Order: sequence, then structure tokens, then C-alpha cells
Amino acid sequence: MAASELYTKFARVWIPDPEEVWKSAELLKDYKPGDKVLLLHLEEGEDLEYRLDPKTKELPHLRNPDILVGENDLTALSYLHEPAVLHNLRVRFIDSKLIYTYCGIVLVAINPYEQLPIYGEDIINAYSGQNMGDMDPHIFAVAEEAYKQMARDERNQSIIVSGESGAGKTVSAKYAMRYFATVSGSASEANVEEKVLASNPIMESIGNAKTTRNDNSSRFGKYIEIGFDKRYRIIGANMRTYLLEKSRVVFQAEEERNYHIFYQLCASAKLPEFKMLRLGNANNFHYTKQGGSPVIEGIDDAKEMTHTRQACTLLGISESYQMGIFQILAGILHLGNVGFTSRDSDSCTIPPKHEPLSIFCDLMGVGYEEMCHWLCHRKLATATETYIKPISKLQATNARDALAKHIYAKLFNWIVDHVNQALHSAVKQHSFIGVLDIYGFETFEINSFEQFCINYANEKLQQQFNLHVFKLEQEEYMKEQIPWTLIDFYDNQPCINLIESKLGILDLLDEECKMPKGTDDTWAQKLYNTHLNKCALFEKPRLSNKAFIIQHFADKVEYQCEGFLEKNKDTVFEEQIKVLKSSKFKMLPELFQDDEKAISPTSATSSGRTPLTRTPAKPTKGRPGQTAKEHKKTVGHQFRNSLHLLMETLNATTPHYVRCIKPNDFKFPFTFDEKRAVQQLRACGVLETIRISAAGFPSRWTYQEFFSRYRVLMKQKDVLSDRKQTCKNVLEKLISDKDKYQFGKTKIFFRAGQVAYLEKLRADKLRAACIRIQKTIRGWLLRKKYLRMRKAAITVQRYVRGYQARCYAKFLRRTKAATIIQKYWRMYVVHRKYKIKRAATIVLQSYLRGYLARNRYRKIRCEHKAVIIQKWVRGWLARTYYKRSMHAIIYLQCCFRRMMAKRELKKLKIEARSVERYKKLHIGMENKIMQLQRKVDEQNKDYKCLMEKLTNLEGIYNSETEKLRSDLERLQLSEEEAKVATGRVLSLQEEVAKLRKDLEQTRSEKKSIEERADRYKQETEQVVSILKEENTLLKQEKETLNHLIVEQAKEMTETMEKKLVEETKQLELDLNDERLRYQNLLNEFSRLEERYDDLKEEMTLMVNVPKPGHKRTDSTHSSNESEYTFSSEIAETEDIPLRTEEPSEKKVPLDMSLFLKLQKRVTELEQEKQVMQDELDRKEEQVLRSKAKEEERPQIRGAELEYESLKRQELESENKKLKNELNELRKALSEKSAPEVTAPGAPAYRVLMEQLTSVSEELDVRKEEVLILRSQLVSQKEAIQPKNTMTDSTVLLEDVQKMKDKGEIAQAYIGLKETNRLLESQLQSQKRSHENEAEALRGEIQSLKEENNRQQQLLAQNLQLPPEARIEASLQHEITRLTNENLDLMEQLEKQDKTVRKLKKQLKVFAKKIGELEVGQMENISPGQIIDEPIRPVNIPRKEKDFQGMLEYKKEDEQKLVKNLILELKPRGVAVNLIPGLPAYILFMCVRHADYLNDDQKVRSLLTSTINSIKKVLKKRGDDFEAVSFWLSNTCRFLHCLKQYSGEEGFMKHNTSRQNEHCLTNFDLAEYRQVLSDLAIQIYQQLVRVLENILQPMIVSGMLEHETIQGVSGVKPTGLRKRTSSIADEGTYTLDSILRQLNSFHSVMCQHGMDPELIKQVVKQMFYIVGAITLNNLLLRKDMCSWSKGMQIRYNVSQLEEWLRDKNLMNSGAKETLEPLIQAAQLLQVKKKTDDDAEAICSMCNALTTAQIVKVLNLYTPVNEFEERVSVSFIRTIQMRLRDRKDSPQLLMDAKHIFPVTFPFNPSSLALETIQIPASLGLGFISRV
Repeated sequence: MAASELYTKFARVWIPDPEEVWKSAELLKDYKPGDKVLLLHLEEGEDLEYRLDPKTKELPHLRNPDILVGENDLTALSYLHEPAVLHNLRVRFIDSKLIYTYCGIVLVAINPYEQLPIYGEDIINAYSGQNMGDMDPHIFAVAEEAYKQMARDERNQSIIVSGESGAGKTVSAKYAMRYFATVSGSASEANVEEKVLASNPIMESIGNAKTTRNDNSSRFGKYIEIGFDKRYRIIGANMRTYLLEKSRVVFQAEEERNYHIFYQLCASAKLPEFKMLRLGNANNFHYTKQGGSPVIEGIDDAKEMTHTRQACTLLGISESYQMGIFQILAGILHLGNVGFTSRDSDSCTIPPKHEPLSIFCDLMGVGYEEMCHWLCHRKLATATETYIKPISKLQATNARDALAKHIYAKLFNWIVDHVNQALHSAVKQHSFIGVLDIYGFETFEINSFEQFCINYANEKLQQQFNLHVFKLEQEEYMKEQIPWTLIDFYDNQPCINLIESKLGILDLLDEECKMPKGTDDTWAQKLYNTHLNKCALFEKPRLSNKAFIIQHFADKVEYQCEGFLEKNKDTVFEEQIKVLKSSKFKMLPELFQDDEKAISPTSATSSGRTPLTRTPAKPTKGRPGQTAKEHKKTVGHQFRNSLHLLMETLNATTPHYVRCIKPNDFKFPFTFDEKRAVQQLRACGVLETIRISAAGFPSRWTYQEFFSRYRVLMKQKDVLSDRKQTCKNVLEKLISDKDKYQFGKTKIFFRAGQVAYLEKLRADKLRAACIRIQKTIRGWLLRKKYLRMRKAAITVQRYVRGYQARCYAKFLRRTKAATIIQKYWRMYVVHRKYKIKRAATIVLQSYLRGYLARNRYRKIRCEHKAVIIQKWVRGWLARTYYKRSMHAIIYLQCCFRRMMAKRELKKLKIEARSVERYKKLHIGMENKIMQLQRKVDEQNKDYKCLMEKLTNLEGIYNSETEKLRSDLERLQLSEEEAKVATGRVLSLQEEVAKLRKDLEQTRSEKKSIEERADRYKQETEQVVSILKEENTLLKQEKETLNHLIVEQAKEMTETMEKKLVEETKQLELDLNDERLRYQNLLNEFSRLEERYDDLKEEMTLMVNVPKPGHKRTDSTHSSNESEYTFSSEIAETEDIPLRTEEPSEKKVPLDMSLFLKLQKRVTELEQEKQVMQDELDRKEEQVLRSKAKEEERPQIRGAELEYESLKRQELESENKKLKNELNELRKALSEKSAPEVTAPGAPAYRVLMEQLTSVSEELDVRKEEVLILRSQLVSQKEAIQPKNTMTDSTVLLEDVQKMKDKGEIAQAYIGLKETNRLLESQLQSQKRSHENEAEALRGEIQSLKEENNRQQQLLAQNLQLPPEARIEASLQHEITRLTNENLDLMEQLEKQDKTVRKLKKQLKVFAKKIGELEVGQMENISPGQIIDEPIRPVNIPRKEKDFQGMLEYKKEDEQKLVKNLILELKPRGVAVNLIPGLPAYILFMCVRHADYLNDDQKVRSLLTSTINSIKKVLKKRGDDFEAVSFWLSNTCRFLHCLKQYSGEEGFMKHNTSRQNEHCLTNFDLAEYRQVLSDLAIQIYQQLVRVLENILQPMIVSGMLEHETIQGVSGVKPTGLRKRTSSIADEGTYTLDSILRQLNSFHSVMCQHGMDPELIKQVVKQMFYIVGAITLNNLLLRKDMCSWSKGMQIRYNVSQLEEWLRDKNLMNSGAKETLEPLIQAAQLLQVKKKTDDDAEAICSMCNALTTAQIVKVLNLYTPVNEFEERVSVSFIRTIQMRLRDRKDSPQLLMDAKHIFPVTFPFNPSSLALETIQIPASLGLGFISRV
């Protein structure tokens, strides 16, 4: 079909747009050849006339059908062009939140600028082992493909990650390395994978920096080779680096930073070990403050420094070397702060004692003067002499920066070398996977030497990529035998030749660098002369003579020549390097040595590596440490060589490509800038891949897929049995142009656009069919609706008319009645209003008059009181005025006197300071001083006398003042009393007047109150009547409320029941969690145990090397199990193994996480133990109290015992009498009877006598047993009686002596009274019960007397009978009597047995308590001592009874028994031919015999050997489901036997009497039961792992990919990454395969006799695995999320449910485990548009997490055009509704989760004595007992 035919009306196309790059439009009219204009309708609603190019007449690109939009592989699109690629990426990135997309062999990764939960270990496990096309695109899928191809093809692999800065290259490479480390593991215990991952933080810190485009931009390229051994486990790695950006060390642009390590050092400057570096804030250093952005938001540099140091330690770089690295880095920072001052234009100096330089010299260990000199001077060498020349300030600054760059580059190389040595392995490398993280194509406003090298490298990589894509296309066509036509693709070899060939750009650059006076300008002229107008890819800018343009594969780039020569030469002064080489700091000279001589901190030498995997890390910007005489290689030359080496490595490997795209320049999450994306797509080669694919046959279908998809376009007659021929016939009819498709061996190949045409035909056919169905259905529905409406209308009319007539008649009657009612009602209302108004008027008048009178009285009283207040206030004011004036006068006097005193003092001071006075005073000063001294002494004496007088006077004065004060207080009190008395008189007079007035008022009020009372009485009567009415209403309300209360009570009970159910469920969940935790610990323990065994075997292999002539076999000794220690006593019979004692120092490596878990668990168990101990103490106290109460009744018990003994004596005497009578009867018979019958030798007589003697002997035996038991009871009573012998009298006397207080004695007397009353009541009740018992015993005595009389009557009757009959009758009666007596004695014996068992249980409890106390004391013993003990003796309490039914074997045959019964037993033969659980029964019967013999060593040895042998069998045949199932069944049966025959009442309920006789008699094996339970848990977990390994390959194919309902899901076109076909081939699994496997599992478990409850748990686990793996794959596969696939899943789940019903396993809980999968399938099928739909989804999907629901909605993909995509707004609505749901953020289900297993007790009805041992088992040495 011609392409122009597709441009019909409503066809959608892409047209160019300056803003959006490409815009979608729709044709309004069919296109006809020759049309120059297309009428288009844009999506915005505008119409547009699109003019075609008159020269090319190219039509706009057609848009793909909506069904193909959002495809995982871009090559699956029908139309392959730039707008289709861009739109598909945008839809996946914005709408579906998918960042990965395939483009043929390329993985396109778009940076989301957001942390996504798609890199966890569960995702790694989901992708592990999967084909690349079977899962959604992911970096893990590429890594898995590389790993798989390396193992399958045995060829080295490479993953090439490229892209712009900020596109996510480093992160993608990091995740690829993490995948290899997780999936492969390491070949040794050295944790190589951790070291490989630890190299990332180091390289990021020294090689990454913040740029305007990326906060963590890699400023170098690196190629990491991860080495693997023959088993494809990681053994080591090697790293190569390329083109480090050294200029960043000394210069950063605005908003950028230097390398991270500098800021990490500054942030950690306060650490004590960094004090010597003398660092500070990053803003204090020139090299770190130029960008003005020292902090990255959300990054803590100090924490990052910790990670860097930890990584260095992990890689073996010692602390001293780390500090050396930090010392050099700190020196570089201080070097940047060195400043220069100009002396003149040609020279400069450094200020003396310049602090930054002195710090630099101290850190580097060099001389200050020497360094200062060579920073300002340089040495020039000629042929004859050398000159020292000063340099200018600018040259000195440049030389300083060059030195800093050089030191950093050398340090970078040194670190890379030592990282490589740390990652190097001594094991020979078998293969490797290389991860290339390299810069993408770059173009900026100003492009320099760095961009030139980067783009040169990308040209080489693009060439290799194009050749690889071309080669793959060619291989595909040749494989399908399709004619191969050469596809024209862009070959960038001319561009590469322009750069690297002879006289190319790099060659001319190196030549110019060798010239003495070479400059950038002269080099530019040489470029113009050589290449301008001669090479089409080389151009000269119009307005510049210092730039050139190269046409790269991605775009034209203009390079500025300035700086090219300097960066290529990368010069540094030789003298400065010599100064550094002479440093005292040992590490610094190492940096400047040759790489081969460098000293390694890890002391590892490289050996056994191929040249490709071990190359020195020297592709950085040159090696400037050598002199000019050595003619060192330039940076360009080094880069070209390293690039050639890289290309050789890549060409020798199978490459895998990852292209990283940066969606926007602002780092906004999930924001897509079309312009930036298109630029990068053009630059990274994705569009070139599309173009190569589109040039051939991009769309490929298998014949079966084509038939399934386009069966709609075929007629019935076209369908043949041969699918290939059918497809050929149909295609010839549908597409006339045979060049548009080709038929291969297995596929049909289509040109671009043909699949879209076929999809159009298919959609038209389906649309026409839909219209026809809709037309018919709508007509039928409308006809039915019309008939229904007509019938309904007639019925409605009839009823409405009748209703209207009745309403009119009713209206007339009501109108008349209303008129009469209105008349009477109006009269009543008017009359009532009049009465109310009259009564109200009278009331108002009375109240108003009273109110006026009260106001007048109140006014008069207020005036009187105001006069009194005025009187008192005026007096108080006069007094206060007087006091204030007196106070003011006194204050004025004081002020005046103070002023006069100050004046006098001033005069005296002036006189004292005057000179003349001093002169006068100095004359005769000495004499005066002496005189004054005498005066002072005299005055002191006088002063002392005066002081004594003063103290005496003061005492007298104080006494007089106290007397006067007391008199004054007394007078004041009398004065106040007088005042109060006068006030009282006045107040009393006023009160009398008030009372008179109140009396008059009360009289008047009394009258009004009486009137009001009459009115109130009338009103109350009315109110009472109203209240009665309300009371009746309230009663009714009460009844209704009672009814409501009852209902609420019911609701409350229901809610309480619900809460109770919820709480029980929660407790069950907690129990399951605890059980799961214990079983996980058990699993971890078994794993560590196996690891210990393996290490032990390796140790024995390493230590005990077999010598020639000696033979060595492995010991069957097994490791410890659970928390108990057992020693294996099994030895091989053929050979004696050589055993070596391991040194005690070599212990098992301790797993700290497990140790902490166990420690936590031990503390919890100790707490539980303490709680149980407290409870036990409490119970003991209660028992002691009850015993104390029982001690109050000793007399009653004694009476009962005496009565019982009397009864027993009476019975014994009667028994003796009967015996005597029997003997007399025998004698009489022997004397009187006929000799022929009764003779002693007669047979009848002999038989009877034998029976009689046997009965009598058995009776005697029973009597002896009763006597023994009686003696035991008596001894027990005697043991108990001493506790009761203490009389209460002594206690009471002591208490009375203590109570000395009378009150206490009285209280004690009252207490005794109350206790006496209680005792009396108790004695009365006991007396009544005793009387009842006595009556019952009297009745029994009476019955015995009657029985005795009856016996005597029978005896008399027998004497009357003839002799023969008499003998028979008497013997018969005697036998019946004795049997009855025996039965009675048996009942008594059973009662005694029960009491004995109870006492034994009590003894066990106390023994356990003692054992726990001993364990608590033994906790102080070190764990090493406990581990060294081979056997912890189990406490086996002895029992006293012996029973029969067991198997006997000799102790030396134990090894043979275990070997034949466990080690060499074939489960299939046992399961088919013999009874289930036979080995368990045999082992238990052997244990019974050892128990019977009371041989504890034999019991312990047999049980230990059994457990260790089962472990050994499972270790050997752990992958065989039949073997694991067999031993799980037998272990459980053995465990049940130990419980059933333990003798404990709880396990003996279902036993027969014969089975109870078989109980163990001497040993309690409860601890071994726990060990066997742990062993059964481990076997169950192993069974689950085997199940999972068998089922896992079937689940995805059978549950998801296979079409159980054929034709429901249409097959979509796929790209280069072919998925697994949904059509069932011979090798694929279907749902029937899964069901068959489930049937096989179930039948095997039933044959082995596994417990039904355990089978249910296994089935539940199987169904959980099926549901989890299916759902996880559904969440990771976009092509599976469709409506039709939801139907397929629901059908498959229904088949699994049907299987459960057939096997009667619906109550196993297996169906509930499929609930998440069922809800996911329903989610795919429900409507997803409105808010109601969102509400329904939220309520329906309660088993799915929010992340899973959103993921399914994002992945939902229509298969047909009639389905619609889920809108973004709907998904946001779902997220808003589910934001309060608290569930796990994890996306995938844990498919490895194992439910906690329980082993419910299941007793066996099989009698042990009936079991026969078959000869096939080879157990002839065992004999039945």
C-alpha cells in the first residue's frame, strides 16, 4: 500500500513547532497526490493550512495509533521517526512515571530528579534470571542480560553509560554494579562485592563536583571491569579513568563547586585528628570560594566525609595513608591562598613569613625559603648555561595553579592505583563485565580543549555503536533468511580522521606544542591552511580567526582556540617538582615516582591479569611531572592512546548501551522539556538507531502472533491448518505491494507503517461489527422500552383519574366542615382574649403601685445614710490634712538643718586642704603626734567607760519603754472598745426603727401573698392536670426509650463481640509473628550451621592433606541442632575416618545481627520466666492457704479414714468367711460326690480347680498391690501430718503475750468471735455432709447384708440340688462373686494410679523449678565453655511402671539400624508398599525398648543418631521433593508418637486402653520433643524452598503469559526485545502444568501419610508463592496490565480455587493468599473514570497497598482502541483518597516469605503390637518383644 493512501480524513500527523518541537494535528480532508496544502485541525481547537515543501513534497509524519503509544520498546512503533520517539518517551515519563524505555539494543534512561522505590533488593530478585524482553525496561534488565550472556556465551561484556552532565550516568552505573554485587555474590569471604561498591564513595569524593547542571557531576570518565571466576562470582575489579578536569581545582564558575573532598575536609576541620591540617570554613580558601556556593542543599559534607573514610578503610587504605591524602589535599587549599606582590612588571615576591605558604611547607615537609624562591623564579637552560629568571605576578599565579593541579592529578592517579590494588584478586580471572561511565556529547557557548576531547571520544563510541547496531540487524535478517539489502547509515569515520589522522587536528596541535614560539593563533592558521575548503566537516567562523567549527554526528560545534596549547602541554616548573620530591613527608615523593614503583598500602601485586584488565590509570590530562628533555607525551596524545585502548576493549566484548537523558535544566521532578530531550536524543544516537531500523523491516511478528492478532481480518475459508500459509495468503490480499513485507523462517517482517495500516483495517472491521451489534441491540431495547412505557401510561391514567375524583369529593366535605369550625372557634378566641387582657391589667396596676411605694421608701433611707457618711468623711479629711501639714513642716526643718550642716562641713574641708594649714600643722608635728597618741589612749579609756555607762542606761531605757508600750496598748484597747460600744448603740437604734418599718411592710405583703396563694392554688390545679397528661406522654417515651436501650444494649453486645473477635485475631497475629520470628531464627541457625559444616570440611581438606597410601573418608558427624547440643555417634563401618581436633581459636564467624536478635529473645524469655515464677509463687501461696484451711478439719478426716478402715476390715472378714465356706464345700463335694465325676483326676474337676486357683492367686496379687499402695498413702500422710501438728494454742498464746494494749486485746477478742462463728458454720456444713455420707455407707452395708443373705440362700438351694448340678452352680456363683470383687479392686487401683500420677506431675513441676534455678546460676559460665561441651545431658525423670510392645536391638547394631532405616532408605518404595510413617513407628518402638530397659544412654544415643542422620539425608537430597516430604511426614509422626505415649493426660485422651499400656515408663522425653519440633520446622522450610524452585519457572508463564481463554487478549506488536510467547509451545508452561504439579505434590504428601493440617499449611504456602510471583511480575510488566489480561488472571484463579474444592482444601486459608492478585485483576477490569469509580476502587482493593494500586493504574495499557487509558487526574484522585491509609511503601510482595508452621497433635489409631517389619528394610537384627 502506498504511504500517501494513509493520509485520509481524520488521520493524525505531526507537524514542526518552534516551542513544542512537534505538534499533533488531524486531517480535515483526504490528501490527493499533487495537493500543495493540507487542511489540519490542531489539538488546541484551531484550524491550519499546512503548506508542503515544493521541492521535496514530503508529507508530515504520521502519528502511531493510540494502542502503540507508551510501548516499552520504541522499535515496536509502526511509524519510526523523531516525533513518535519523543511522544512515546513523554507519555511514559509524564503519564506512567516510567523512566526506562528500550530503543532496540539501547536502554533510554530519563533522570526523574526524584528518589524512586524501584532499586530495592526485591526488584533485583524479580529481575534476576528473567529474559530481557519479559520484564519492563530497567537498568537491572540490562545488567541481567550482560551477566547471562557472559555465562552463556563465555564472552566478556560491556555496559556503556553515556549522557550529558546531570542525566544520571553515575547513578545508572552504580545501580548496575550493585546488581552484579547482589546477584553474583563473592567467591570468597573477603566481601569483594562490598569493596567494589565501596569504591564509589571514594571516586565520587575526589572526582565529582557540583555544576550548574548537576549537584554530583562526574568530572572524569571511568571504565570499571568487574572480574568473575569460572562459577561467575565476583573476584575483583579494576578501574581506568579518563580526562580528569584538573582546571576545576583552581577555578570554578559561578554557582559551582570544587571537588567534594575539599568541602568534606573543611566540614570536618574540628575533628581532633584534623587539627594539624589547620583548616576552617570553605569560604576562607581561594580554591573553594570562587563559585559562591559552598553548600549543596540536603547534603551533609561531614557525614559524607565519614562515608569516604569508611570506604577507604574497607578498601585496605590504612589510617596513616588516609591522613597523608588529607594532608596533601589541605596543602593544596593552603597553596591557593599564597599571594604575590609585584616589584616591577617582570618580577614579584611573596611577603616574608607568609602564613599560607608556611602552612603548605609544613604539611608538605619542604623548606620554606626554597619553595618561596621557586614560586617566584624559574630556571632557563641553554646549550651551555642555565639562568635563573624572575617571573611576573601573573606568571607566578599561573605557576602556583599549575602546581596545585599537578599535585591533585598525581594524587588522583595514586588513589585510583591503590583502589585497583585493593580490588585485585589473586584468583585467576575467567571473564569480566565492564561498566563505562563516560561523558556525553557536549556543546556550550564557549567550547575549549575539554569539550573537544569529550566530543572526540563520543565520535569513536558512536562509530562503534553504529557498527554494532548494523551488525545485529544483518544477523537477524540472515537468521530469518531474508534478502539483505545494504542500509545506508551515517558513518562518522571522516570526522574521526579529521581529528586523529596524520595532519589531523590533534597531530597539528602536538606539532605546534613542540615549537618554541608556538601560539594558539599560529595553530589556528595551520588548521585553516590544512583543512579549510578541503574537508566538508571543517569550517571557519565568519567573525573570528581564533576558532573553528567541526560537524560532529550530533551537531556543529564551534571551538575557541585560546588555551588549547597550554592545556595540551600542561606544563609545570621542574624546580618546584624537585622541591616536592625532596620532601620529608614520605608519601609525597611516591606521587611523583613511576606508576610501576609506587608503594601500595594494601601490599598487593598485580598478577594473573590480562593486559586489557590491568592498565595504569594514566588517561588523565597528561603527566606533567617530567622534564622537557624527556619529551613527555601531550595530553591529547595520551588521551588518544587511552581511547584506542578502550575501543579495543569494547570491540573485544559484547556491548550493552544505556543512554541517559536530562529532561530539563532546572532539576524539576518529572518535568519534560521537549527541546532539550530532542537535542540529547540526536546526540546520543537513539534517533540513528531508529533510522537504521526504519530503513529495513522494523516491525516483526511471529506467524502465530500475527494469526492471533489479525484473525479478525480472515474469513473462515482462509483459515488453514498451516498457520504460515494462512498468513501468506491473507497478507497477499491485504497488502498488494510485496516489497512492504517479507516472510522469514519464523517471523513476518514489515516495512515502517504497514503495521499501522493493518491496525487500521482491524479497527475498521471491529468498528463495523460493533456498529452492527449496537444497531440491533439499541432497536430491540427501544422497542421493549416503548411497549413497557405504553402499558405503564394506560395504568397510570386510570389510577390518576379515580384519585382525582375522590379528592374532589373529599374537598367539598372538608370545606363545609371547616366553615362551621371557624365560626365557633372565632367566638371562643375573642372571648378568651378579653378575659386575659382584663386580668393582666389588674396585675400590672398592683405591681406598679407597689413598685412606686418601694422606690420612695428606698430614696428616703438613702438620704439618711448619706448624711451619716458625710459626717464621718469630713472628720477624717480634717484629721488627714492636719497630719500631712505637720509632716511637711518637720520635713522642711530637716532639709534646712541638713543644708546648714553641709555648708559648715565644706568650710572645714577647705581649711583642711589649704597649704598654710599644712605648714602650721607640720611644725612640731612629731611632738604633736606623741601628744595626740597619749590623748588617743586617754580617750580610748574614757570611751570604754562611757560605753559601759551607755549599755547600762540602754538596758534601763529598754525596760522603761517596754512598760510604757504595754500601758499604751492597754489604753488603746480600752479606747477601741468604747468606740465599738457607742457604735453598737447607734446601730441597735437604727435596727429598731428598721424593724418597725419591716413589720408594717410584712403586714401589707401578707395580704398580697394570701391573694396570690389563692391564685397559685388555682394555677397549680391546672398545672397538675397538664403534668398528668405529660406524665402519660413521658411513660410512653420511657417505654420507647427502654426499647431503644434494649436495642442499644444488643448493639453494644454485638460491638463488644466484634471487638473481642478483633482482639483475638490480633492476638493470633501476634502469636504468628512470634512463631515466625522463632522459625526465622531457627532457619538462620540452620544456615549458619551448614556454613559451619562447610567451613569445617574445608578446614579438614586444607589441614589433612591425604598422604600417598592412606585413604580418608568423611565423618558422618553432624553439627548441633536448635538450642541443644548432641554428639553424633554414627561411624562408617567400612573405613575409620581420620578426625582432627580443630584448634579452639578457630571459631565460627559470628553473625552480629543474629547474635543481637538472640540476645533480645533471651531477655524476653527471661522476663517471661520471671512472670511465670511470680505466678507460681502466688499459686503456692494459695495452696498453702488452702492447706491451712484443711488443717482446721483434721478430726473429720480422721473419722472418715477410720470409717474406711472399718469398712475394709468388714469386707475382708466377709471374704475370709466365704473362703472358709468354699473350702468346706470343696471338702464336702470331694467326700460325697460320685467318684467317676468328682474324682481329683477327672477332667471337669481339674479344669474347675485350675480356674479357681488362678482366680484366687490373682486375687492375692491384687491384695498385695492394694497393701503396697496403702502403705505408700500412709507414708505420704505421715509426711504431710508434721505440717499439721502445730497447734493453734501456742500461736494464740504468743499473740496474746504480744498484745499488751487493751484495745488490741478487745479487737482480737472480736476477731476470735467472728472466726468461731465461721468455724461453727463450717463444722455444721461438714457435719451435714458427714451425715449424708454415713447414710450412704449404711445403705451400702444394708445392700451387702442383703447380698450375704442371698448368697446364703443360694448356698442352701445348692445343697438341695443333685451333686453334679450343685458343684457347677456353686462354682459359677463363686466365680461371678470373685470377678465382681476383682472389678471393684481394679477401680480402686485405677483411682490410686491417678493420685500417683498427680503426685508425679507435682514432682516434675518442682524438679523443673529446681532445674531453672540451676540454669540461672549457670548463666555466668562463658559461651565458649558451653560450646566446647559435646553433650548437654538431658534431664530424663524416671518412671516406675513397665509395659510391653517394643523392638529390641543390640547397642552395637545401632549404626546399622540408622543406616538401613534412614540413610539408605528409598522413600518411594516405602510410600507405595508399606504403611505411612513406618520408619517413625520402628524408631519409636526401639526407643520404648530402651526406656523399658531403663538405659538412658541408649535412649540418648538413638535419638541423637536419628536426628543427625535425618539432617544428613536432607543435606544430601535436599532438592528432592519426595525425600523432603517423606522425612517431614516421618519426623512429625515420630514427634506425635513421643507425645501420644508420653503418659501425659493431655495426649492420652484418644488412646485405647492397650495404647495406654504402651506409654513410656522411665524417661520423660519432653526436651527431645522440642528438638524434633525444631527439626520438623527446618524440614518444612526446606520443603517450601524446594516447592518454590519447582514452581517458580511455571508461574509467570502459566498464570500470566499463556492464554487459557484463547482469543480474548489481542497480541500487541513487539520490538527488538521479544517477549515470551503467550501461545503454548512444547517448552512453555501452561496453567495445566501448574495444576498437574500441584496434583503431584498433593499425591506425594498423601502417600507419605503427612498430617492433613500440615498439608493445608503447605498448600497455603504454595498458593501464596503463586500469588506473590504473579502479582510481582504484573507490577513490573506494562504489557500485562490490560482488561483482557485481568480476565485471564481471574479465570486462572478460579481454576486454582476449583482445584482447592476438589481436594477439600478450601478451609486451608490458601484462597485468602490469592486475594491481592484477585483484586489486581479486578482493578484491571473495573471502570476507571469518575469519583464514584475511585471510591469503589479504594473500598475494593483493601489487600493491595497504595503503591501497588497506583502502579497498576499507571501501567494500565489498552490492547484495543475501544479501551481508554487511565487519566492522570483519576490517579491523583486515588492517591488523595488513599493518603490516610497506613500500609507498607514496598511495591512488591515478599515472595520469599514463609508462614509460621504449627504441628497440631495427631494421634495414631494404629496398635504398635500389630506392626510387622518387612524383610526389604534389612532389619533382621531387630526382634519384637
